[in-house]
Amino acid sequence: MVGAEPHMQEDPLIAAGLFIILLLVLILPFRVRKVEENLEPFFLIMGIAAVTVSGLWSTKLIVEALETPVKITEFMGIPIGIFQVVLIVGLIIHYYNKQVYSFLVGVLKKMGIRAFAFLVVTVFGLISSIISVIVSAVILAEIALVMPLERKSKIEFVVIACFAVGLGAALTPIGEPLSTIVVKKLNEDFFYLVELVGEYIIPSVIILGIYSAIRVGGVSVKEIEIPEYTETLRTVVVRAIRVYVFIAALVLLGEGFAPIIDWYISKIPPEIIYWVNMVSAILDNATLAAAEIGPQLTELQIKGALMGLIISGGMLIPGNIPNIVAAGRLRITMSEWAKIGVPLGLLMMGVFFVIIYLL
Repeated sequence: MVGAEPHMQEDPLIAAGLFIILLLVLILPFRVRKVEENLEPFFLIMGIAAVTVSGLWSTKLIVEALETPVKITEFMGIPIGIFQVVLIVGLIIHYYNKQVYSFLVGVLKKMGIRAFAFLVVTVFGLISSIISVIVSAVILAEIALVMPLERKSKIEFVVIACFAVGLGAALTPIGEPLSTIVVKKLNEDFFYLVELVGEYIIPSVIILGIYSAIRVGGVSVKEIEIPEYTETLRTVVVRAIRVYVFIAALVLLGEGFAPIIDWYISKIPPEIIYWVNMVSAILDNATLAAAEIGPQLTELQIKGALMGLIISGGMLIPGNIPNIVAAGRLRITMSEWAKIGVPLGLLMMGVFFVIIYLL
């Protein structure tokens, strides 16, 4: 992330403008249907507005906003970005949907829906730190499509699974941007985050897997049929473009709000910042991590800040990459996501606050 000027002088007018934009981001997607149906352009407009109000436009920022959707991480020197993964997997499903869906339905019939749900959430939650949060999210969305669930239950399964993937991806620096930034800023090794928060994250992923198995219920899978594939090639390409716009918008939004983070959030006591970090439900958690976490913090402070960011990222669609991918594929609205994500996120935040700060 580009980040705000480290010694940018506090300006009440800029702060007021940014808080107004923050309120618009929090309210309009739930109140205005057109906004809810067009989150990507809305967040792009809000991101442009935030950077303009902050006065932080630069060539470096523009390049970062354009590059980040296609280069979030690297594997063997090859750039991996959410845009190309969503597009490539979308094209594979488009041309080979019968084979892919037949395989998934076959596995589902053999295992039963409860065991299948548990396995999917747990396995992808734990391996997302290795295969990356992007790949996990795209595969997860396709798996959710074949599950014989009513829409409400399917959305609930997807939200639970995205919480698990978001948590698990934070265990290594190749899992997601947040973990990459934290390890780099603290100058630590590959296994640092596993040792730091693994005792919290790994059991949480397993519990989420169990919870997903309970919530999907005892739906019969004996008569399940291969779902009909109805997407056109244009739909596949447009979805990848919309995801590209969403990620670019979050880069701009994170940079635009950097003064607020620098002036106010980074100076809050750790027990309070844990709860304030719920803003990562709409802001890029990597940007917040870059501003908050550094070698001057104690281990307890780092744990609290990290867990607050990771958990709250699952609460709303913009909070995490898997949320964006899954919501786009299954056409989940902000309101639908929030009804499940916010209560679950608040419950997890409460539990971990007790574990980290009180016990």
